[in-house]
Amino acid sequence: MSRILIFLAIAQIPLIIPVSANKAGIAKGTVFNDLNRNSIHDQDEPGLAGIAVSNGREIVQTNAKGQWQLPHDEDTIFFVIKPAGWMTPVDSHQLPQFHYIHKPAGSPEKFRHKGVKPTGPLPASINFPLHKTEEPTEFKAIFFGDPQPSNINQVDYIKHDIIEELISTDAKFGVTLGDIMDNNLELFPQSNADVALIGIPWFNVIGNHDLNMEADKDSDSDETFHRFFGPAYYSFDYGPVHFIVLDDVDWAKRNGKRGYHGGIGEDQMTFVKNDLALVPEDKLVCLMMHIPLPKVGNRRELYRLIEKRPHTMSISGHEHWHAHQYIGAEDDWRGDKPHHHIVNVTVSGTWWKGRKDEVGIPHTTMRDGAPNGYSIITFKDTGHLLEFKAARQPATYQMSVFAPDEIKAANTEKTPVYVNVFNGSKKSRVQMRIGKSNEWITLKKVMESDPLYTATRQREITEKPSARNHLSGPIRSDHLWKANLPEGIAPGSHLIEINATDAYGKKHQGKRIIRVVE
Repeated sequence: MSRILIFLAIAQIPLIIPVSANKAGIAKGTVFNDLNRNSIHDQDEPGLAGIAVSNGREIVQTNAKGQWQLPHDEDTIFFVIKPAGWMTPVDSHQLPQFHYIHKPAGSPEKFRHKGVKPTGPLPASINFPLHKTEEPTEFKAIFFGDPQPSNINQVDYIKHDIIEELISTDAKFGVTLGDIMDNNLELFPQSNADVALIGIPWFNVIGNHDLNMEADKDSDSDETFHRFFGPAYYSFDYGPVHFIVLDDVDWAKRNGKRGYHGGIGEDQMTFVKNDLALVPEDKLVCLMMHIPLPKVGNRRELYRLIEKRPHTMSISGHEHWHAHQYIGAEDDWRGDKPHHHIVNVTVSGTWWKGRKDEVGIPHTTMRDGAPNGYSIITFKDTGHLLEFKAARQPATYQMSVFAPDEIKAANTEKTPVYVNVFNGSKKSRVQMRIGKSNEWITLKKVMESDPLYTATRQREITEKPSARNHLSGPIRSDHLWKANLPEGIAPGSHLIEINATDAYGKKHQGKRIIRVVE
């Protein structure tokens, strides 16, 4: 193994970077202040010092003139790590342009979906433009889980069900947490064009349905993703928060079969380690991934990198249900407090299944009984607050209440009421009262399937047994509460009122009317 001497930042401190034998050479370039925003490094545009640049493993900071250099092989993606208060250009689809792909031979041609065309020789200088922008200490970001369209009709569902209501949002950027597609990668351009109409920069995480599935190894599975979005893992700052995008979908041919499991490769783990070395300890670090953190095989190696930090969180998609998980010592997390991991609500719900509504879109309720939709997270300093937003529903729609329409008076105390608080967690409190009673009854959190989802699914199967889009089987919901009605409810119509708090203590109300008969 040889060693290359590279100089860091203004102080010109030498950094010794080991370069493996298969490295082809050294790439260099400049990060500059793109004053006229033409993405060209013009003579009057100064270089920017202290900006981090990576080759997907090593990270260096630019010197006083904005210059950097890094080792490379014949399949390397270089990218700038956007600092707070600066922004990269975006293309016509609002996709941030923060990278340069070096694939002289291009992607393998055997794949069904095209990858990167041959890029030819390395340029003499790879220059990254940045421009100044205001980034507040409090801001909103939108998170999509698994839009996952398999055909153009489902692409249309997304634009009518989700995108149209988000146009003119005050969020600063958006993120899709993987499974942007459902294997049909040729739909990327149309999907990207639709999302661009929201009007904010949009970052993307790779999912297990965004891969070149003809690949025999993980390093070849992201070629089409590279073509449209650039590197599959990277990081950036926005305001007071440091965001790290992870590729935790480990694809390989094992025992003659191609498939995936949750895992983070060695180069990527080294990148994360090097990246965090440049992030102040008091900064909030938000990890964004596709497969939930508890299902990543080598997650404990990642834990060791972040658990001593006082402010971390993570968010994923993949499961097609919504949950707040608090990872602690039971999973060998050694931090002072549990790590908050969010499994995000999905755009596609239950894979675009269920009966179509009056505008022709399936209701696609998720298997935990929550509606499809997206999250809006408000970041402030080192904290965050997630708002659950159901597709085409008012922001106040935060729960469903299930009880029979008609109950015999003698059976009220044997009749359960279920409340599904979509954004609830073990930190939530759920209470109900009947009519004008002053007595509030506390419901107990249970891990059961949502009876409303089960009933909806069975009704749709009974009405159209031959339909091909029946809802998937229910799962145990992570945000379901239960209590029996009190005894002695008089015959007549009665209102059940619900008061509940979500995972952040935010209060929500719900109602359901029941009929009690002799």
